[in-house]
Amino acid sequence: MDKLALSDEILLKIDKPARYIGNEINIVRKNPQNVAIRFAMCFPDVYEIGMSHLGIQILYDMFNQREDVYCERVYSPWVDLHKIMKDKKIPLFTLETQSPVKEMDFLGITIQYEMCYTNILQILDLSQIPLLAKERTGEDPIVIGGGPCTYNPEPLADFFDLFYIGEGETQYDALFDLYQSTCGQGKSRQDFLRAACKIPGIYVPSLYEVSYRADGTIQSFLPKFADVPATVRKEIQMDLTNTVYPRKPLVPYIKATQDRVVLEIQRGCIRGCRFCQAGMIYRPTRERDVNMLKSCAKEMLENSGQEEISLSSLSSSDYSKLPELINYLIGFKEKGVNISLPSLRIDAFSLDVMSKVQDVRKSSLTFAPEAGSQRLRNVINKGLTEEIILEGAGLAFEGGWQKVKLYFMLGLPTETEADQREIPRLADKIARRYYEIPKDKRNGKCQITISTSFFVPKPFTPFQWAKMYPQEEYLARARTVNEEMKEQLNRKSLKYNWHEADVTVLEGVFARGDRRVGQVILKAYEKGCIFDSWSEFFDNGKWMEAFQQCGVSIDFYNLRERSLDEVFPWDFIDCGVSKAFLKREWHNALKETVTPNCKMQCNGCGAAQYQGGVCLEHQN
Repeated sequence: MDKLALSDEILLKIDKPARYIGNEINIVRKNPQNVAIRFAMCFPDVYEIGMSHLGIQILYDMFNQREDVYCERVYSPWVDLHKIMKDKKIPLFTLETQSPVKEMDFLGITIQYEMCYTNILQILDLSQIPLLAKERTGEDPIVIGGGPCTYNPEPLADFFDLFYIGEGETQYDALFDLYQSTCGQGKSRQDFLRAACKIPGIYVPSLYEVSYRADGTIQSFLPKFADVPATVRKEIQMDLTNTVYPRKPLVPYIKATQDRVVLEIQRGCIRGCRFCQAGMIYRPTRERDVNMLKSCAKEMLENSGQEEISLSSLSSSDYSKLPELINYLIGFKEKGVNISLPSLRIDAFSLDVMSKVQDVRKSSLTFAPEAGSQRLRNVINKGLTEEIILEGAGLAFEGGWQKVKLYFMLGLPTETEADQREIPRLADKIARRYYEIPKDKRNGKCQITISTSFFVPKPFTPFQWAKMYPQEEYLARARTVNEEMKEQLNRKSLKYNWHEADVTVLEGVFARGDRRVGQVILKAYEKGCIFDSWSEFFDNGKWMEAFQQCGVSIDFYNLRERSLDEVFPWDFIDCGVSKAFLKREWHNALKETVTPNCKMQCNGCGAAQYQGGVCLEHQN
């Protein structure tokens, strides 16, 4: 097998050559001749972002524990190297052995975000693998997709041989064993795919066909063969304590976006925010044992030399052993290790902890009210009252903080102009709370940064039926917020940023699109679209041309409010949360009715099926 190490001449021409040379601390080295399966694990974005992703670190460690599998890594080459590789016809290669990706048995791509879709095509193109799955032969790797975007894989269906839906710890061993018993023994690629679709969590798009009604909605989505499952149920790892976790994480030579040890303390969330896909698809909530986490933290810090450790969770404050874990981690502070504590609610306990691990004068606190008015927070089931927000801010200010970041969404279902204007008004109330502190006890002026993104409805949320708005309407709503901010008493303490509206429109199409959207993605890539999540490379004009040339309507996917009986492209997936529950929550949203969180009562979402009918067993 040829090695494809870049020449010194090329390395000297490109930005950050360390992205491509491998040899990082804790890299796994195996003799490729001694394994049965070679797997290229890909994050379709630049190295610094991909190296920050915990999921790849977990699977890299898990796969390489098998003696018969060698898992290597590949990331999207930056635009400078992309051009050189295209011009010189250099095939994309893995970091571990500098081997061509096209010579691997599998190419596994994690799909975290809709705006990386053209980078997936970049990876295939530079690897010299046919972009369309139907054009691949037995000489090409099996291309497999995983990650949260696979909960609606249909816009990418033409480009992937199969998708793994759910958490990766459970079925990859079965998939590898099947591969060795089919392709490893001379059977065809199609034989493998026909057998793979019977493994739980595996979806093979080529084995299903879609028909459409005259109005463009889906009429049917059916397997082509009787032995192909009609429903694909997500995979979930229930025991997070006695499962794989990387004790020797990879350490890059250049600074990654999240350059730290990551400790995943739990999965799932009890909160039930109606806009949040992660809060639905990762149900039920599962905790890791605190002693396992202590052991992991110690080993990972020792084996990596990292100087920061971060807790990973959708809502860290809900972890039942959080005080015990944090008290343990504070012991590393004396050894020069910083502790990052995202996803904490701002309460007295959290602020006390943060004051022990952060430089209060330099750090800022983050609140995510998501909506300015209480009415709209009830619609989205945020579970935060203005009283709680102001109380938390007051505790923070009295503790010495003066910088606050506030995150909101514009374009939420039922939103009115009054709701929009409440965003800066709430920020002003927080600023007033700061200036109520006696002047001699304040650290100068407070700084409150308001950030708004535009809401995108996601599959498997109660808002999957909601409509979106044209780009101009989103910008008009942002201008309303900006106008109102200028009217506030403490406007000099307030700063406002907002997300790009044109990107939001595309996210909406990709999030809820069907197979017809795939041709647009391909056309956009052919026009030169890559790194669409990077504002300096995003070209909305090329995307609009691609939609027009393919005859695909953005308005069809974004501006309709779906009927409750419409067949969705993702309806063949069982994510554990029932459609009946999501419909009930959609109705509750329109009635502005709050649903209690899972600790307060079981709301019958369906996820209890994974716990034998009891979601909160560990709390009793």
